[in-house]
Amino acid sequence: MMKKTNWFTTILLLLGSLVILFPLYLTVSIALKNPKELADSVFSLPVGLHFENFSKAIQATNFFSAFKNSAYITIVAVVFTILTNSMVAYVIARNMNKNKFFKFLYYYFISALFVPFPIIMLPIVKQTSALGMNNPTGLAFLYIVYGIAFNIFIYVGYIRSIPTALEEAAIVDGCNTWTAFWKIIFPLMAPINATIAILTCLWAWNDFMLPLIILNDPKHTTLPLAQYVFQSEFGTNYNLAFASYLMALSPMIIVYVFAQKWIINGVTQGAVK
Repeated sequence: MMKKTNWFTTILLLLGSLVILFPLYLTVSIALKNPKELADSVFSLPVGLHFENFSKAIQATNFFSAFKNSAYITIVAVVFTILTNSMVAYVIARNMNKNKFFKFLYYYFISALFVPFPIIMLPIVKQTSALGMNNPTGLAFLYIVYGIAFNIFIYVGYIRSIPTALEEAAIVDGCNTWTAFWKIIFPLMAPINATIAILTCLWAWNDFMLPLIILNDPKHTTLPLAQYVFQSEFGTNYNLAFASYLMALSPMIIVYVFAQKWIINGVTQGAVK
């Protein structure tokens, strides 16, 4: 029975790996082909390595400007998400069993997970335009706000697993709540902070919809929006497009490969404890 289970698990892992790796293979293969090779066969290996596709894609998309915008938005969103959401979650976690208001606040934040984005899309466009937030800084602020529902859910579960005796001992030694949080609790939140940071990073870097509806200045274009340049009324330059896709997704692949254990451990600890 055990051998059959192991074989079944191995087959599932192989199928899962194939589902993930095959699209990546196509991306790399098409990025290194010329149009004739692509027309002959989509699935075959490239005959020659056409690295000029990458230089042409960089010029066509103004890649480094878009990369700078995406990096700025992502870094701001990640840093301020960790700083603000962790503090909000801490206050809720330590008071929700003492005060009904904080319990209501917790469920209020969580309820945002069930609001479909298309419902609030038009009001977002109007409000950001009226407030002058249709720029990279305003977009980063939206990522901080719209991520708070999921982040509070994960943070609160994790913080409640930390004994309150640690803070009580710190307060006895002369710390106030602010100092106790930053000196005692925040360092203990390193695993969950890493999880939230990675998930926010992946979301802000790869998101297409929010930049599309918020940013209206071409100089603020992010990497996902820059891919539009390869699509025309009559077709798509797939070789340059896939070269650009590969350059855009490479940083996040590297981040995820090295940080996936933080994501799994942090989400598990925050949901279970």
